[in-house]
Amino acid sequence: MLDLKHPSKPLFLPQINCDLGEGVAWEEQIFPFVDVASLACGGHFGTQESLNASLALAIKYGKKVGAHPSYPDRENFGRVSISIPNEELIESIRQQIEWFTRSARSHDLNLDHIKFHGALYNDAAKDSNLATLLTDFLEENYAQTPLLVPPHSELEKKAREKGLSIRLEVFADRTYTADYLLSSRTLSGSLLQDISFVEPQIMRLLFDGELLSREGVQLPIQADTLCFHGDNPGIVDFLPILRKRYWT
Repeated sequence: MLDLKHPSKPLFLPQINCDLGEGVAWEEQIFPFVDVASLACGGHFGTQESLNASLALAIKYGKKVGAHPSYPDRENFGRVSISIPNEELIESIRQQIEWFTRSARSHDLNLDHIKFHGALYNDAAKDSNLATLLTDFLEENYAQTPLLVPPHSELEKKAREKGLSIRLEVFADRTYTADYLLSSRTLSGSLLQDISFVEPQIMRLLFDGELLSREGVQLPIQADTLCFHGDNPGIVDFLPILRKRYWT
């Protein structure tokens, strides 16, 4: 059993965010336990009906919402790197965010943040050119909208250089490599689905200010926001418990 009696207070207590609007049947069971939701806006998933349903839940539970744009690749749920011309990618992202914003406004909700999804998020974390492309677009169009970025990433670096508003994001239910990147989903155990694995990662982050990489390297880190995947099969079981233990 995990020893839940830690001798110190958390070093920081990040907001809880969750990737939602992706068609999971248990979405309403998640909303009460998050602070903000990043909602799919058509690139990897989403219809007007699905987005409206998620926005309605955000209103019902008093939660903030942000746009979760992706590579335009529904076939692979946006989780595969694709080759796409820069102009086409930026136009797709523009359309995704604008569609989200119009839909949110129709529900009297504002754009709380922007967070890239899946392979686009991971690629921008390590590809300086892609990070530059994306942050150039945001600087021109959404400079005051917080961007969720992985700590120690190219995306964080380029966003800071341009003076963009950012929130450092760590994943509660994913493993990391020694270079602060998310480990590939093709690796066994990359997605943490049980509280016995998720809780130690959260405790290490909150109380010690570090992550433990798959290679066993201790990674000093801080976070403004902690993410859970809405399609994690175990989230309905562990998120309410963890929220109560550490955020109340």
